[in-house]
Amino acid sequence: MNKRQFIKSLSALAAANILPNVVHAEQGSAYDFYFTRLSYESGDWEVDERMPANVLNSLIEYTSLRVDIKERIIPLSDPQMLNSPFCYMAGHRLVQFNHEEKQNFKTYVENGGFVFVDDCNHDIDGMFARTFEKQMAEMFGEHALKKIPNDHAIYSSFFTFDGPPRTSIELNGWGDDLVHNYLKAIEINGRIAVLYSNKDLGCEWDYDFRNKRWLKVDNTRFAVNIVIYSMTS
Repeated sequence: MNKRQFIKSLSALAAANILPNVVHAEQGSAYDFYFTRLSYESGDWEVDERMPANVLNSLIEYTSLRVDIKERIIPLSDPQMLNSPFCYMAGHRLVQFNHEEKQNFKTYVENGGFVFVDDCNHDIDGMFARTFEKQMAEMFGEHALKKIPNDHAIYSSFFTFDGPPRTSIELNGWGDDLVHNYLKAIEINGRIAVLYSNKDLGCEWDYDFRNKRWLKVDNTRFAVNIVIYSMTS
């Protein structure tokens, strides 16, 4: 489902009073894409502060998307998040959604939304990982969050990868001292709705975009794949 189909779906649900509090998506917007960071009450969501600008710069450099260069921070409890083409959620600490947060998260992903969730602890036994995965099991079922194969379409949606790129954080042995050669996802109707990483990709991309010129290979290219997949699948 692309962005237009997603907006149409949400509008239809709102018109039918299934989403009585939804704020209608921007019509005739000058942008194809904007970056939404989800804030949530229980944890430290305000992480990787330079990452969004870096990713947005890459989208401008590599794609023809009309990109809003300003990050939007929207509470998960606010129905306005239902209009977002793409949402990002991250942190180190407890994830315990309140009623409104749980309702909006579930409604969003079940109606064509896409959430990229990144564990800043890069630790499968850390607080964020344990509590976020528990939330997903309660909302979508115990086995809904699964490893995706390394030939999944997300790895060829723009650039070509043979699986998730390794991060310098993993290679330096921080967190659980493991290199996670996989990502996990919740798929709905054959499409990733929640992409979940224990690799701390947000921290890997948390630098001034002007410093990319010093890299032999731009490590934000996989972020482009994630966004393009979210917009076109």
